Amino acid sequence: MAQSVAPPTTGSAAPATLPVRTILPWAIFGGVLMLVLLYFVGAEQGATSLLSGTDVHEWVHDGRHLLGFPCH
Repeated sequence: MAQSVAPPTTGSAAPATLPVRTILPWAIFGGVLMLVLLYFVGAEQGATSLLSGTDVHEWVHDGRHLLGFPCH
């Protein structure tokens, strides 16, 4: 059986640091996107409907039940 030998390490490996200014716009975008998706899955029907008709309701109907939102 062949033996593998790990190369010697030359110092400690430190994770790269990311400045908050780089991450913040993407975090805000992701948060807003998640809130919009949560609205459409959880509340887009009836009196709070932003779009007319039942198309959105039909598209997210199974996901709504899967996530525990009541809809009828």
